[in-house]
Amino acid sequence: MFSETKKLNRRSFLKVSALAGGGMILSFNMLTGCKPEEVGNLGLPKEWFKLNGFIKIGENGLITIMSPNPEGGQNVKTSMPLLVAEELDADWENVVVEQAPLDTDNFTRQYIGGSQAIRTSWVPLRTAGATARQLLIQAAAQTWNVPSQEIKTEAGFLIHEGSGKKIHYGEVASLAATLPIPEEVPLKKISDFKLIGKSHRNVDIKNIITGKPLFGIDYKKEGMKYAMIIHAPAFGQKLKSFDAEEAKAMPGILDVFQIKSLQDDYPRTFFDTVQFTDLIAIVGESTWQVLNAKKVVKAEWELIEAYTEERDMFGRPGKREVPAGLESESTQEEKMIKASQTPNQLRRDGNPEKAFAEASRIIEKTYTAPFLVHNCMEPMNFFADVQGDQMNCAGPLQKPELTEYALSVRLGIPIENINIEMTRLGGGYGRRSYAHWLIEAAVISQKVNSPIKLIYTREDDMTDGIYRSRYQLTYRAALDENNNLTGFHVVGGGLPENPLHQNRFPAGAIDNYLAEGWDVPSNVTTGSFRAPRSNFNASAEQSFLDELAEEIGKDPIEFRLELLKKAKENPVGESNDYDPERYAGVLELVKAKSNWGIEQAGISRGVSAYFCHNSYAAQVLDLKIENGKPAILKVTNAIDCGIVINPDAAKNLCEGAVVDGIGTALFGEQIFENGVPQKKNFDTYRMIRMPEAPKVIETYFAENNIDPTGLGEPAYPPVFAALANALYKSTGERFYKQPYIHQLENQSNS
Repeated sequence: MFSETKKLNRRSFLKVSALAGGGMILSFNMLTGCKPEEVGNLGLPKEWFKLNGFIKIGENGLITIMSPNPEGGQNVKTSMPLLVAEELDADWENVVVEQAPLDTDNFTRQYIGGSQAIRTSWVPLRTAGATARQLLIQAAAQTWNVPSQEIKTEAGFLIHEGSGKKIHYGEVASLAATLPIPEEVPLKKISDFKLIGKSHRNVDIKNIITGKPLFGIDYKKEGMKYAMIIHAPAFGQKLKSFDAEEAKAMPGILDVFQIKSLQDDYPRTFFDTVQFTDLIAIVGESTWQVLNAKKVVKAEWELIEAYTEERDMFGRPGKREVPAGLESESTQEEKMIKASQTPNQLRRDGNPEKAFAEASRIIEKTYTAPFLVHNCMEPMNFFADVQGDQMNCAGPLQKPELTEYALSVRLGIPIENINIEMTRLGGGYGRRSYAHWLIEAAVISQKVNSPIKLIYTREDDMTDGIYRSRYQLTYRAALDENNNLTGFHVVGGGLPENPLHQNRFPAGAIDNYLAEGWDVPSNVTTGSFRAPRSNFNASAEQSFLDELAEEIGKDPIEFRLELLKKAKENPVGESNDYDPERYAGVLELVKAKSNWGIEQAGISRGVSAYFCHNSYAAQVLDLKIENGKPAILKVTNAIDCGIVINPDAAKNLCEGAVVDGIGTALFGEQIFENGVPQKKNFDTYRMIRMPEAPKVIETYFAENNIDPTGLGEPAYPPVFAALANALYKSTGERFYKQPYIHQLENQSNS
């Protein structure tokens, strides 16, 4: 819960200054004085959670609020400025929102990741608005020679009721810029909010629907050239030699050459993940000419040797083991089976061995999921212009401030001479956190001494990583003679990471609990994928709990609620990272809103719930089988993400998560044969289609006064299991292996 007054460190403010011609600018280092208590699921240290913001007030009363974070469809470009405008008491119709460029002098944490944007800026952004408002009040009080307590603000105006005087903010903005920063400022009571909690349209919506250039793929500069790359066709290979004479002779082709995106001795940071660093670059006058030239380049590849990649994990040393060899489905599976036999203990409560030894019955199930491709609608692209010791670039990027260092080291350019302009992202989901394509663009520009636009084909993007890991989870439950749950054992692993969150539900609700994990090194590059690890952990866990409830003979929602009651009233262990009351709250909400328990002829229902990114989501999915295929009639969402800033935008996020999750659960799959990705475009990598989306999606938010938590990711993980549990009700078969489409097709053909 927030308090109404926040004390500020003087270092929180960088400057308050007058604008030429009147007005003022407030530059606020928002998280120097106000930090969140904990970090998000990406595991970043607290010092990274910093954000600066600018408020500019013109002499005419127009207010400009800079939006520092990249906009990738999550609507932060609207919601974050709303927090400032609320406390500023601004008229939203007279607010202009501008996308800030990367500016590490005045902003930090300028990135998308971990559903943390609103959570970490809730107090700081409001404090920025409240501080500006307080300075304006003091300026008006000085101008009118009245006590500041007698002045109120409303929709961008300062009002003194005693004298009837009323002026807009711009009329005293220059004076306000000369006043000292207040030691503390009051924040509004939730009951006094005028903007927060009400729906506001996306500030970019007009430009989006009218096709105005907003995305990186739209970016053009006079005189720029176009570039594409060729990488090794298989993970486990590298470039040996190439012949580009035929390509160089083609119309419009300026050059074909080899580049090294990252040097071998460079200690890579957290997001410097890329397997293919020895590349062939083709530069020409148009994308069509470059695309055609790319087809005739003759390249020879050789096998890599195993090596260890040194990592800088936000100041902590780390390593990535990169094995030699060309991986296939069968060899990957053999390695996973072997590793699963010697897992590491992650958590132990009570005496699980005794519980299983004395069990009357043991339920055991294993769940698997393949590698996944992000498949952003906008292919990877970036504009780069390297001239001497200066670099200007523009494009879609999730974590620009975490890419500057790699650019500086690779190009030999001072970091202060690198300018990154952020465009709107045509999809991110973690893929655009790994900016090797920006570095490639910069190296190519430096080589040809010209501005260039690097564009990946869809095949380039699907076959060069970064993928969601391949996962496996095995669950065991011990039941006594009365069908009471006495023990719980989960073993999780993956290639190359373990998906398990050992301190999440049902940990804390079972006396005898054991969690173990393992992993297998791979030369296939993987990384963040919407709701990292949670996206599979939730699907397996919630599918197993559903099956376990049936084995015990209990309603699946009531079974979960009983466990959560135990976790609330008599919790086991001290490391449980969820609030059982809030968790139970979304289950109760979805039960009521979906009319759970009321059966409809021909319709099967599945339920699921999960906690991740500091928020809680529960879903009920209704479907029926038509012509051997699932027709999803309705999904009911119940979400507890604290205070909802912009309800329509929040619903949009949840609806997108549901559709995305259903499509991935049904169809998502990347497979490898001898290191070669087998699915290279949408003719083989199946995506969800319009008729396959739910006919209706209803979203309900828990009403509370808890500070906002994450929302971009939490509604995504549980829908996998809601779908699987509904499919079981409809087909009579449990679904243990993703994607589900293979099992459905087998059923249809049998």
